[in-house]
Amino acid sequence: MSKTLKYSAVAAALGTLQAGPALAAWDLNLRVGVTELSREIYGLHMLILWICVAIAVAVFGVMVYSIVKFRRSAHPEPATFSHNTKAEIIWTIIPVVILVAMAIPAAETLVKIEDTRNSELTIKVTGYQWKWHYDYVGAGVNFFSTLDKESNAARQPNSGVAPEDVENYLLAVDNPLVVPVDTKVRVLLTAGDVLHAWWVPDFGMKKDAIPGFVNEIWFKADVPGTYRGQCAELCGRDHGFMPVVVEVRSKEDYAAWLAEKQAAASPAAAPAAAANVPATNLTIDGAIASVAKAE
Repeated sequence: MSKTLKYSAVAAALGTLQAGPALAAWDLNLRVGVTELSREIYGLHMLILWICVAIAVAVFGVMVYSIVKFRRSAHPEPATFSHNTKAEIIWTIIPVVILVAMAIPAAETLVKIEDTRNSELTIKVTGYQWKWHYDYVGAGVNFFSTLDKESNAARQPNSGVAPEDVENYLLAVDNPLVVPVDTKVRVLLTAGDVLHAWWVPDFGMKKDAIPGFVNEIWFKADVPGTYRGQCAELCGRDHGFMPVVVEVRSKEDYAAWLAEKQAAASPAAAPAAAANVPATNLTIDGAIASVAKAE
């Protein structure tokens, strides 16, 4: 390879590293999020991170000091001792104390993550290839949520629609999940065909949707807005086209939206809606109803 080609290759590599948009998309830390749990998880993450940093500084500091202090040029005659009982006891007790100190806040957060008691709203979420079905338990409102038409068109080869021209490409849906702000929402997760996973980064929550099994998570968003996620379990050919979109609205707006949906769900429309739900999901409806009532 000539020098000119080598210089060109190096210049191209440096140009790639300096690309503003690419670097701007990097996120090297957890999101703080908009829920109580996401903030607590972030706080726990940062606490453990700084503990690890302090341990690394102490350990490498002792290593560097020992290498310099007891180098061969300064001590040509090696020491004759083989061990020190007191030192061994100390470096055994200190890690135990550190682990216990880390385990206490971690256990508190884990217990809180699994505590779905006193929820104010329960929603059954069922994953299908490749869409979500949302059922507001006890409210008579349910619907499917699929990839929006613009993203679906842009992902097709030779469609004439460029992905960069579509707002929120592959992260928009036709029917988002709508929930009220400052409300503890309990999510019952299952699947009608294969494994899926419901994930919204700003909520700090992700859990598998398993056929024939009911998982549960909860969140309480305190900032109104639209939050986007994706299916996080490889679920087949169109796994990458199965976004999750949640709209957090004020309680007044949510009440108006729910009333509108309930009015649209006439008795005549109910059988048709039920007919659109795959039969594999009907076998666990009894279990879902039992879990939704349990507190």
